[in-house]
Parts: sequence; structure tokens; C-alpha cells
Amino acid sequence: MKIVAIDVFHYDVGYAHGTYIMSGDRKASIEDGTVVRVRTDEGIDGWGEITTLGKVYLPVFPEGIRTALKELGAMLIGVDPTNVLQVNRIMNATLMGQEFAKSAIDIACWDIFGKSVNKPISALLGGVINERFPIYEAVPLGSPESMAEFIEERRADGVNRFQLKVGNNPIEDVARTRASVDAGDGETIIVADSNGGWSLASAKLAMQGMAGLPVYVEQPCRSTADCILAARGSSLPLVLDESIVSHDEVYRAKYEANAVSINLKFGKLGGLTNVVRARDLLQDLNMAVSVEDMWGGDIITAATAHIAATTRPESLLMTPFFNDWTDGHLAGYKPRSQKGFGSAPTGSGLGIEVDTQKLGEPLFTVK
Repeated sequence: MKIVAIDVFHYDVGYAHGTYIMSGDRKASIEDGTVVRVRTDEGIDGWGEITTLGKVYLPVFPEGIRTALKELGAMLIGVDPTNVLQVNRIMNATLMGQEFAKSAIDIACWDIFGKSVNKPISALLGGVINERFPIYEAVPLGSPESMAEFIEERRADGVNRFQLKVGNNPIEDVARTRASVDAGDGETIIVADSNGGWSLASAKLAMQGMAGLPVYVEQPCRSTADCILAARGSSLPLVLDESIVSHDEVYRAKYEANAVSINLKFGKLGGLTNVVRARDLLQDLNMAVSVEDMWGGDIITAATAHIAATTRPESLLMTPFFNDWTDGHLAGYKPRSQKGFGSAPTGSGLGIEVDTQKLGEPLFTVK
């Protein structure tokens, strides 16, 4: 099998609850999504997605991704997409970094691999051991009352894991977190996520104010070094995310930062291949696993579901179904969560059928 063309599409991905607000007044309502279709000489197509969360969340933006896809795509014509390791070697030899663009191609190649042997991606990863896993939702930054109300509404639908958006005024963030805890019950899992928004001093104040609350704190400061200093002396379990971009830093996260979990993102690591490697490393290190991406719809939700379904149940801390958060329903709003739980699709590859009419004509085709 050979790659004969790579189509790159744009689509709008809107937030289902109005406006998504993070620290530093970073907001999202409609995001610029990029979808990749890898076509083969045997008529099997694979789909991948990479959707950014604005332009100041991580060091990436849509036009940069699409420019990189032109360079990567030109080198992949004629390559066997089912040889995913070789695909990654070629991409890494073509461009240093640019993991966000590589991610969409990598996911599409896994989709083709699964379709070519009539197996879901989860089967190719070793099999499903987590048939029904709890999902989380992010709580947009707002008043303590609005965040508590959001949690109450979503708990009524079965969701009981939440990632609170904090990272502004630390005293107000403590009040937000306390109100959110009060809105839950003894089974509610809450992660207060600053997205690197606190200064070192603010992080210290916030974590001191949250002492004794049953919460995790995620990425209090932008750098790992400052997160280490912020968490020093705190008993709150620490999760790292944005500052961890390589396997080497996983060891630093555990042994220097005393982190208990790392949030793995497809785009940040370069696709499904590297997320699986990092996931397995975290499990071997007895750390909790969180897996997701920056944003997205049905395609990235399906990829996330296959990782979650092959993760040890006792290791999985947080994973979302982004297509519950957004209107990115290119595959008929599938996979679909049920009362706060998700499962991996059982069809071949990603296990979804993308409706090309919802995408229109590609922005460009590499062939």
C-alpha cells in the first residue's frame, strides 16, 4: 500500500457552552480546525485532526500547521502508511519539531492501518482493558457561583470529573475551587488547572489556600522549574501538562517535581504513536495518565477513546470526549458518551465515518 495524496481541510469548531475562558483572559468560542485525509492506492483513506486552542495557548497556530503539512506531505507520497514507524522516521527527517502537524498524519496512518486489517486501533494497541471509562469536562473560568452551577448541571448528566480553569487572582481562585468542591460529592474528582497562568508567588498563595481540599493542581506556572518551586511544601497532588514535551521530562516531572500525573496531548507529542509510548512510560512509573488534545471534534475524540480504552483503569485520571464540548461533529457525533462514560469505537481504524460533505473542498492537496 502507498500514499498517493494528502488532503488538508479547514472546519470551524465551536464551543458547545458559549465561551470557553482560561487564565490570562484567553477565550475560545469558534476555533480553526485542521483535518487531514491520507489517501492510498488501495482506496483506503485515513483521517486525522489537529485543532488549536487559540494562538497563545501553546506555540502553534493553524497556518503554521498547514505550512508544515505541505512539507511533510511531499515526503510521504509513495510511502506505506501502515508502516507507522517508518512514516514517523520520514517526518522527523523532514522537519525538526512541528509535532502538531505530524500528529494529524500519524493518527490518519493508524486509521488506515486498522482499516487495512479490519481491526479497531484499540486492538492494534493490544486490546481493550477499559471498556467503559469515566470522562471529564472542563469548567470555564468564571465566578465561584457560575463554576459550581456548571458542575451541578453536568453531574446531573452523569459527569463527575472536572478540570477547573483557574490561574488568575489566587484568592479568587481558591474561592472558585472551594465552591466547586462543595458542588460535588465524595466521588467527584477535581483538577484545578492554571494552564501556567500563575506567577510563582500567585501559585504559592493559591496552593496554600487550597491546602486540605481534595483537589489536584495542574500546571501552576508556565515552566517546569517554577512548578517545582510552587509545589514545594504543598501536599496537593501535582499534575503537569504544557511544559512536558519529551520523555526525558517525564522523569523530571516525577523525581524533581513529585508530580503524580502528566496530561498527554496528541499535538504536543506528535500523534498517537508517541502518546502510547508516553502513556506506557507513565504506567510503568506508577503515575496517573491523562490523555487528550488541545481541542477538536469527532476525529480526535475517537483517537482519545482508543488510548483510554487501552489504558489500565486504575491509571486513567482524566480524559475528555471533546465532541461533547464542541460542535465538531464530522462523523455524526460519534463516538458518543453515555452518562459521563465513554467507550472506544469497535469499527476498523478509528471506527468512525467522516462526512466529507461537511468539510467541502480541501484547502490544498499534496500529491
